[in-house]
Amino acid sequence: MSPLIIGFATIVAAIFIYRLFKIITGPSLPLPPGPKPWPVVGNLPHMGHVPHHSLAALAQTHGPLMHLRLGFVDVVVASSASVAEQFFKVHDANFSNRPTNSTIKCLSFNHADLTFATYGPRWRYLRKLCSVHLFSAKAVDDFRLMRQEEVARLTHNLANSSSKAVNLAQLLNVCTTNTLSRVMIGRRIFNDDNGGNDPKANEFKSMVLELMVLLGVFNISDFIPALEWLDLQKMQVKVKKLQERFDAFLTSLIEEHKISKSEKHQDLLSTLLSLKDASEDGDKITHMEIKALLLNMFAAGTDTSSSTIEWTIAELIRNKRIMVRLQQELDTVVGHDRLVTELDLPHLPYLEAVVKEAFRLHPPTPLSVPRIAAKSCEIFGYHIPKGATLLVNVWAISRDPKEWSDPLNFQPERFLPGGEKANVDVRGNNFEVIPFGAGRRICAGMNLGIRMVQLLIATLAHAFDWEIENGLHPQKLNMDEAYGFTLQRAVPLSVHPHRRLSPHVYSSSSL
Repeated sequence: MSPLIIGFATIVAAIFIYRLFKIITGPSLPLPPGPKPWPVVGNLPHMGHVPHHSLAALAQTHGPLMHLRLGFVDVVVASSASVAEQFFKVHDANFSNRPTNSTIKCLSFNHADLTFATYGPRWRYLRKLCSVHLFSAKAVDDFRLMRQEEVARLTHNLANSSSKAVNLAQLLNVCTTNTLSRVMIGRRIFNDDNGGNDPKANEFKSMVLELMVLLGVFNISDFIPALEWLDLQKMQVKVKKLQERFDAFLTSLIEEHKISKSEKHQDLLSTLLSLKDASEDGDKITHMEIKALLLNMFAAGTDTSSSTIEWTIAELIRNKRIMVRLQQELDTVVGHDRLVTELDLPHLPYLEAVVKEAFRLHPPTPLSVPRIAAKSCEIFGYHIPKGATLLVNVWAISRDPKEWSDPLNFQPERFLPGGEKANVDVRGNNFEVIPFGAGRRICAGMNLGIRMVQLLIATLAHAFDWEIENGLHPQKLNMDEAYGFTLQRAVPLSVHPHRRLSPHVYSSSSL
């Protein structure tokens, strides 16, 4: 008898036994509604090519709290603010852990990172380390000048891009990566003297994009373990190769840092390496944890910010009225003789509204990083089984017509005084817009991310007028989304920047 027939028979028998067990021991409360699962694969075919779109469409039929069966795995999906609040606030402690799979295990260096680590003392210790050295209010303020220097460098490069259209995504990625690396390892890691076209930077961005694609794949083997040996989607090979590329990249950073360490400030990597040799067991950190934390910071802290900024500039190009109003505010507060600084940001309310609207319409991660139920619980009269994976459809919630008027249009005014959501913020307290998640596992780098996005959008809008490549009409700009864990543009934004400030502002002497 062939292995395929034996495997299929095993799966059928397992399903029968599982369902019989559920009938005998099942809870009195019903599961949330959802689409009828297919045999064996369950609702995997319902996920489609862009899962956050497919799940949003399913929620229109089955409601904002859905139950799916992906292979042998229970999945619950939250698609409204009220349901998200139940999971992220009322039952937050029960959903403080992450599910795991072979992809996550490999790319997180066996859960040695912050994003996918088990919730507990070790996770709290790693988060505290990152918060103190990168994300605390003091740390964010201490490195303000570094961020402004990198943004000024980007502005200079854009101003001297000649007549050739620039790939804004790549330039933004170089800027955000160098900004973060100066704090993390004490130096810039990419060269942008030739307009940002550093082969190392191109390679890094391709690695991060592949990482986000692989993390977003619903791998059949993760939901039907009996099929793991077949590796139907060839995930094992792809993940292993990518992990090896990241391992080599991170190892080279660490080794170079040991040789040419900066003495200007105690960067994060210096701190981590000193803790690696600490005598106290509780304060020690392993070499694997160092690499995992660096990967977290570089992947999550660069790609999400640069893609949000790219989406925002695209929206401003398409909406001239909003761009003009934003530029008027910037000209009034900043003038034409200098660049925006972070000290200007509190005096730019329309900029803040633009950024909020960008996070609403284009959240960095359209589906929240998954969580898992530690024990069964009840949500709105439905049974949520122990071990169920939780997905919060952030993208669907922020476009919910029950929460937002004209939800598909870019309208910053909704966040201004007198607007429909004047008192709503994006920091995890208002569940109708949660681009960074919420609860105890909210994004650790939220404050730094918001600051960086605000500064770059303000600078790009203030320093330049923008024209789409080949004179394309703004309303014809492709706004399709690419598939992946993060919300990337399907077509990178290729544009011509035109100076609008005094000539000396763009001089390299200011760097």
